[in-house]
Amino acid sequence: MTPKSDQNEELYHGHIISTCKCILTDASHKSHPDCRAELWTYSELAKYTCIHAPTAGHVSLSKAVKATVWRILSANEIRPHKIKYYLERRDPDFEQKMQEVLMVYQEVNLQNDQAVSNDLPPAMITVSVDEKPGVQAIANIAPDLPPKPGKYKTVGRDYEYKRLGTVSILAALDLHSGKIIAQVHDRHRSREFIMLLKELDAYYPKESTIRVILDNHSAHISKETMKYLASRPGRFAYVHTPKHGLWLNLVETSFLKMARTFLRHIRVSSKKELKERILLGIKEINSAPVVHRWKKFDLDVA
Repeated sequence: MTPKSDQNEELYHGHIISTCKCILTDASHKSHPDCRAELWTYSELAKYTCIHAPTAGHVSLSKAVKATVWRILSANEIRPHKIKYYLERRDPDFEQKMQEVLMVYQEVNLQNDQAVSNDLPPAMITVSVDEKPGVQAIANIAPDLPPKPGKYKTVGRDYEYKRLGTVSILAALDLHSGKIIAQVHDRHRSREFIMLLKELDAYYPKESTIRVILDNHSAHISKETMKYLASRPGRFAYVHTPKHGLWLNLVETSFLKMARTFLRHIRVSSKKELKERILLGIKEINSAPVVHRWKKFDLDVA
């Protein structure tokens, strides 16, 4: 290829890149009544380029094909047919709240490392609290088929099922012992959350302050909840995770373990049975508790 043809090829590429960028930034399928899809496809993008490029002064693009558009966009790492989700930080105090939570975790780690066996109750006990709503009670329409040599390699399950409703798991993870204190309810309101707080109050020594790491869910800060907390002055201390900082709450690891073990593929005959099996699964986890430790303290979330 001659230097002149190289220059023309580079100019051609520059035209299509410029045009594609213009199309992708200044136009979308939603802004055109004749386009119903949410995202571009290479075929649609090539068609759109052929139609609109000449009017934009790029006559050479009037015959652009899908392969050309794909080659140029791929070379520039532009993928208009894909979506990558992000989460906008909406809490102006995110950094400060995150550091407060991490300081608590660091303090708990030191407290656990220096724990001494004695009869004195700890001055501060830290628990991580959250809810897992929407756990579905699903019943089989037909019985499962067990594996059989030469016939069924796996458990056979009918595709159809019946929904019986949902339940919510309210759980507190003890960051010192790994024990999970949990309740299962039909609904998730202030009164159910207060029931969990009352169980924590009854479980731990009266001389200790219960430090609770939790989010800003309405049930956690409602008038009803605040009234209960006021009736137990000095008993509970809140440490709030920042908005969209769910990953900072260690109890989520317990919910993940539940989802991967006894909640996975679960089938029940009633909501009552679902509640019983959830509590049984948590009891099994508590039979061999694991202390959850936060290890990474140099987080860069800027």
